[in-house]
Amino acid sequence: MTAQDEHAQDLEGHRKYLLRYAQFHLRDAALAEDAVQETLMAALAQREGFQARSQLRTWLTGILKHKIIDLTRSRGRGLPADAFSLGEDEAAGAGSFNAKGRWVDPPADWGMPDAALESSQFWEVYQECCRHMSKRDAMVFSMREVMGLSSEEICKKIEISTTNLHVILFRARLSLRSCMSKNWFGTDHE
Repeated sequence: MTAQDEHAQDLEGHRKYLLRYAQFHLRDAALAEDAVQETLMAALAQREGFQARSQLRTWLTGILKHKIIDLTRSRGRGLPADAFSLGEDEAAGAGSFNAKGRWVDPPADWGMPDAALESSQFWEVYQECCRHMSKRDAMVFSMREVMGLSSEEICKKIEISTTNLHVILFRARLSLRSCMSKNWFGTDHE
């Protein structure tokens, strides 16, 4: 077996993880498969670029993040101009606060949120809540809060204004708060 074959086999060993990661962020199996395939091809072509300063999986995930962003950007170019406009979700969110700016229906006590992050059931509920958001809102939220990209990076990658980004994040957080309060924090998961 040649060194290139061994390297390809090492990369292929990470396919399942990369596919789950891509599906989580893209919410589309075909696009996720494309992103993973492009990631593995790029890693194979740039194998000399991997200097083992990090784990191979970490390096592959970094490449995949960029592939996901590129896919999101290329898909977003065909969207209508009002794709980021305020919609009914914002009207629903406006009723969450009274005239003094206080919660009309305060969030449920979330107990120990750090412990919830260790629960696979929590992540299943989180993913289901993300499925109820628009794909764009879920993707932008994921880029910001899960991938940890800065506002500037997100705006540049998907070609939106900072104001638009804040509107999208606001809409996503309201939706996620409502769904998670109802389906996770408002119930007993011990």
